[in-house]
Formats: sequence, C-alpha cells, structure tokens
Amino acid sequence: MDKIKIAVLGLGNVGQGVVTMLDTQKGRLAANAGCEIELGRVLEKYLTRKRDVQLPEGICTNRWEDILHDPSIRIVVETIGGIEPARTYILQALQAGKNVVTANNDLLAEYGYELYQAAREAGRDLYFENSVGGAIPVIGALRQNLSACRLTQIMGIINGTSNHILTGMEMGSDFQKALAGAQELGITEPDPLADVEGHDAARSLAIIATLAFHSQVDFSDVYAEGIGKITKEDIEFARKLGYRIKPLAICRNENGAVEARVHPALIPSAHPLSAVKDTYYAIFIRGDELGESMFYGLGAGRWPSAVGVVDDVVAVARNIVNDCQGWLNTLENRGLPILPMSEIHTRYYLRLLLADEPGALASVTEILGRLRVSLARVHQSISDKGAAEVVFITHEAVEGDMQEAVSLIRELAVTKKILSLIRVEGD
Repeated sequence: MDKIKIAVLGLGNVGQGVVTMLDTQKGRLAANAGCEIELGRVLEKYLTRKRDVQLPEGICTNRWEDILHDPSIRIVVETIGGIEPARTYILQALQAGKNVVTANNDLLAEYGYELYQAAREAGRDLYFENSVGGAIPVIGALRQNLSACRLTQIMGIINGTSNHILTGMEMGSDFQKALAGAQELGITEPDPLADVEGHDAARSLAIIATLAFHSQVDFSDVYAEGIGKITKEDIEFARKLGYRIKPLAICRNENGAVEARVHPALIPSAHPLSAVKDTYYAIFIRGDELGESMFYGLGAGRWPSAVGVVDDVVAVARNIVNDCQGWLNTLENRGLPILPMSEIHTRYYLRLLLADEPGALASVTEILGRLRVSLARVHQSISDKGAAEVVFITHEAVEGDMQEAVSLIRELAVTKKILSLIRVEGD
C-alpha cells in the first residue's frame, strides 16, 4: 500500500501539533511506516475558527459522517478530549473497520475496557500512548516490552502542573503564587482544579494500573488528594529531614489486590523521582524479574503530546501495511480487587502544634502507640508563642489506624492545631 489516509478529530493544541508534524516530517514518517501517511480529513466544529496551521481547501468538515462513511480513511485520530462525543466517535469508527489513535485519558480512565473490547471485536488497532505521560513511551512498554515481567509497583510524577507548582514552592513561593505563575505560563488548563486536585493524574493512573496488573481499574477506584494543603513550612521541614515533596501517583499489586492512589508525598532526596522538576514527568517501575526502571521526559505541551500521537499513527500504519491489525488488543482481566485506601500501608509525616506544657508530647505518643503507629523520628521546636511545633516521621502503618490516631490527637486539650499529614514513600 503506497498511501494511508487519516482523519484528525479536533484542532486544539494537540490536534494542530499532529497536523503540523504530518506535514513537516512526511519523509521520515513514511520511511518508518513503510507507506506515505496523508491527512485526508479534519473534523472541526467551527470551520471559520482561526488556526495556527494552514489546511488544504475542503479538508475540514463539521460533519462526523463525512469521515465515518469515507472508506479511504483508515486511521482516525481523536484529539477532542472529554467523554462525549469522543466515545461515540471511537466506537463507531472501530465498528466501521477503522483504526483509532486517541490521547484521551478522561475517556480511557472511565470507558477503557469498553473501547478495548470494541477494538478486539472489530480486529482493529486502538493505540493511546499519549493518554499517559505525553511523549514518555510507558503505554507501549506496559502493553509490549514488559509483558513477560510480573510488575509489582509503579510510582510516578504524571502531572506537570502540580510538579511545577511544588518546584516553585521549593524556590520560595507559596501555593497561590506558584499556581498563578503556572497559569501565566499557560501550563495549566483554564480550570486548574483537575491538575492541582489530582484528578488528571488519577485518570492516567487508572490506565496504567489496568495495563500493568491486567485488572480493570477505573477512575472512581483511584484515591485522589491534591497539593493545595502543602505549605512552604512543609517543604522546608522535608528538606531538613532529607526529603522532597512530590505529587506522586502510586499503584501496587501485592497480596492479590490492586492499590491505586494519587497524593503529595515526601520522598527521599536520593530517590530518582526527587530530582524531577518543573513540567517534567517520570514513571518509576518495579517488577520481580525487571528490578527497577524509570521513564523520564516532558509530558505536557503541544509538541511532546503530538509526538506521542504521531508515533501511534506510524505504528498503526505499519500494522496496516503488514496486515496485522488488532494484534495488540489482548488484555486479560484477572479481576483483582481494589484495596480500600484505609487498608494501605505507608509511612507518614505528621506536623502539629502542641501546648508547651509537661506531658503534652507523651499524650500524643500514647495515642500513636495505641493505634499501632511507631515513630522513626521526632523533631521539636518551641515557637515564640509558647507552643511546641512537633514533627513526626513514622514507621510503616495502616492508613485507617493513622487517620484514627490523628482524629484522637486533634481532640486532645494540648493540641492547638494539626498542621500537616503527608505520606512518606520511596524509602
């Protein structure tokens, strides 16, 4: 086959990057795919909208049917985002015998198994590398390169906005100032809540966990906690104790259950993830036969995102040329249960303000001991207001026990304020 035509759905930031790369990298893409890749159609809701790319006359349409019923279109690239109409378009494209490339982590995190099944039944490709980590090739690694290895843990930084904000706070900004700076640079979405509350990372983690552990993990299964409560004081205490605070996404497969959670955490300064700054992403993988491995790179923005999408287009085109579409669709569902957040085991950083009086510290440690929370480190200082600021680093404990202990400590007469409770990972 000399030429394969594709359609791009949506001309937002990523869509325009894809169209540009298809034009400027024609020769290299053709050499890698074994055929010429040609832009056949673009679906755009507003045909008169001003764009950064120049398109041939008549290539744009606002009618999905023009693409769906065009037999010359072999690959549909979805960059619309959101759930609908993207879900309907992808399902209809697969049913019509077209292959699909998508960057939509919202959709895959909630309807991934439905889409995988539709691709399997149609015998067509469904590729989604850019749904997680931009240009970092972690999806391909999980679907192909690491398929012989039993993976036990994946821990990563998969939201550039949150990581950029915490990097700014390390440089002395408070949360609001660092967020405003990210918005001025155009790093955040118009509404940054999905980033700073951990929801975007939770969607990506649902996709990762599903592929890594061969069990269905949906967005609603992932615990998500944002970075909005992190203070400059926490950043500084972490540094003094030999840690940095990072927005981590963590999934584990231990004892026959899947653990999936997103939250800020203290991580040792010597850990590879602690050096990941600004809008860079990194994914740290541990497996029985693999040992440890890490993927690192830019995850957000037009060009890193477009690279991931276009790489998928090349892979799908190569499959069409070699008549081997659908070979990557096998996804066993082992049906592992999701471990409730209250049952996870980790370490904790607890910072609180106590009355400066005899027995205050002992009353706190008594509650911690009663709830099976043992202490690894204690740091205490006296404030100028006659109160004692105390920082604890615990040994590994059960989340439910730790939360109950904090609730009881909060009710003590000697407790002036619970300042922070942050998990500790990576030791």
